[in-house]
Amino acid sequence: MTLSVTLASAAFAAPNFWFAIILIYVFAYRLGWFPIFGSGAGQDSLTVLHHLVLPAAAIGLRYAALIARMSRSAMLEVLSADYVRTALAKGLTRRRVLYKHALQNASIPIVTVIGLEAAFLLGGTVVVESVFARPGLGKLLFDAMFARDYPVVQGVVVFFAVLVVLLNWIVDMVYAMLDPRVRYT
Repeated sequence: MTLSVTLASAAFAAPNFWFAIILIYVFAYRLGWFPIFGSGAGQDSLTVLHHLVLPAAAIGLRYAALIARMSRSAMLEVLSADYVRTALAKGLTRRRVLYKHALQNASIPIVTVIGLEAAFLLGGTVVVESVFARPGLGKLLFDAMFARDYPVVQGVVVFFAVLVVLLNWIVDMVYAMLDPRVRYT
């Protein structure tokens, strides 16, 4: 197993809040490159982006690892298919075969994983926003649950549910673009 596969497996196994704490310790506390908490609100956009780097990395690292693992396994499966060998035997360049034939067919399970993980990505923001003391929908939901503010909790949950349905609809549309056999009437 290569180093990248091992790192991707380790990144996928760890929870978001653990990444958040490790990132705070290394990049904010030890190195001092990023702020530990806050959002930089009321300042210029560069400062706001500077405050966003660690929370975005804490949330996105696990999903990037999952997509990397899924991409690798999907490409390995597709590259051993008969139509890839046939395209290479017809004299097409390896680059054209990889991008036109293999990647297009391997991207279908990758898009599925991205769509399914969107709900977990939204759920991961709740804890990470609390760790970084960032104002956002996740922190709003977290604070509303402890304050027993049920209308706010319901509103945020409904918003997240609508967002997940919308993302799944977008995934279905991407299926139709990737695979000509998929048609919606």
